[in-house]
Amino acid sequence: MDASFDEFLHAPARLAIVALLAPVGWADFTFVRDSVGASDSALSKQLSALAAKGYVQVRKQKALRAQRTLVRLTPEGREAFRRHALALERIAAAARAPEPDSADPPT
Repeated sequence: MDASFDEFLHAPARLAIVALLAPVGWADFTFVRDSVGASDSALSKQLSALAAKGYVQVRKQKALRAQRTLVRLTPEGREAFRRHALALERIAAAARAPEPDSADPPT
């Protein structure tokens, strides 16, 4: 396995979250929830796990009548996602490599 492959980030829900956050600064919780198709509780759980790992930062803002939750990748999270994405690209490239001719025995 590629040394840069991040088992923690590879979980589908976490991978979807960090991929969504990678090109943006702060994102609203509801936008993230709706974009990845998660429930509030499932997204909260994944964000808590990502925050505990240092990959995301969560900020709560008091609005007029409600609280707004914002989330963003930390520099560490952005770098971890970049390394993981490169590892996935290398794995995919290896899978696309032509098969050796199996008719010839090894010499």
